[in-house]
Amino acid sequence: MQATKVFANLRVADIEAAKGFYAGYLGLSNEEFNLGWVARCSSPDAQASVQLVTRDLTAAEDSVISVCTDDIDGAYAEARELGYEIVHPLRAEAWGLRRFFVRAPDGNVINVVSHPH
Repeated sequence: MQATKVFANLRVADIEAAKGFYAGYLGLSNEEFNLGWVARCSSPDAQASVQLVTRDLTAAEDSVISVCTDDIDGAYAEARELGYEIVHPLRAEAWGLRRFFVRAPDGNVINVVSHPH
C-alpha cells in the first residue's frame, strides 16, 4: 500500500469546544470539513492538520489515524493477504469516501481511506 496522507484522529468530547484549542491556540483555523462527529482542522497553508472525532459514525471502534491511499482495493486485499484483522470492512460511506479499518500488530486501529477524485 502507498500512503498519500496521514491524519491524527484525536478523540474529543465536543468538537465545537475542542476547536477553541486546536483552531485558536494551535492555529489550525481552516475547517476543511465538519460532519458533526468528525471535523478536520488545518493550518492556513495546509501543512498541518488534525481530525477531531467524538465517536465514529459507522464503525464499532475508533481509529487513531486515518491513512489516505489512491488504491483502496489493493490496500484492502494486501491487509487481508497479510492476515491483519479487519475491524471495519471495506465500504462506501454515505459522506462520499471508501474506507476500511485494520488493526496494526500493536493494537492500534487504522482508518484506511480513499477520497473520490
